[in-house]
Amino acid sequence: MKGYRITFIRHGSTQGNIDGKYIGVTDLPLSEQGADEMYRAAELADYPSFQKIYISPLKRCLQSAYILSPNSPMVELNELKEMNFGRFEGKTPAELQNDEDYKKFLEGGLDNPAPGGESAREVMTRCFEAITLIIGDMMEEGLTNCAVITHSGIIMNMMGGFGVPKQEPIKYACGFGEGFEVLVSASMWQRSGAFEIVDTFPPTPREERTEYFINLDSDESEDK
Repeated sequence: MKGYRITFIRHGSTQGNIDGKYIGVTDLPLSEQGADEMYRAAELADYPSFQKIYISPLKRCLQSAYILSPNSPMVELNELKEMNFGRFEGKTPAELQNDEDYKKFLEGGLDNPAPGGESAREVMTRCFEAITLIIGDMMEEGLTNCAVITHSGIIMNMMGGFGVPKQEPIKYACGFGEGFEVLVSASMWQRSGAFEIVDTFPPTPREERTEYFINLDSDESEDK
């Protein structure tokens, strides 16, 4: 049974990223450096052609998609937006270090949002809604090779929440213009709500691959 390949890719950097600011839902465009990162990713991946790209509607993701694969159909999904950091948006950790609300936020937890922002639980719920929409659309349309261009936090939650092998989300942190390729089988998704993480994006050279990834040489997923 043929698998559904999805490549999750982080957008290129913005000036806010370069300055170390929280810019979750702040709608900044790519910086010149960020555009270069995406062109470099396209070159390393040999200019991939995706049947469809699902995108966070923020400018940095839209611009990244058009650089990476300009001829692919694109669909914007609000569910793919980065976490809303509320009152902390546009500020650096140094600017917030004496803020009592910020100190509480750094304690972490699923239900500990920034003032006026989103909780980790709310983001995880959005991630589930997004991946369910994407996989459902691919299956309905018969698409087997698509991409998702989104944000670091969303990618980490997607991989940590639904990916195999199972690891903490932070283990799936990736650089700008980088990400992961996953393989979805209908049976595995319907049975356990999981997919297999098979490679990085841009692809890892074969000689550098490790047991971190699975089914590296397979274009198909067995119906188990």
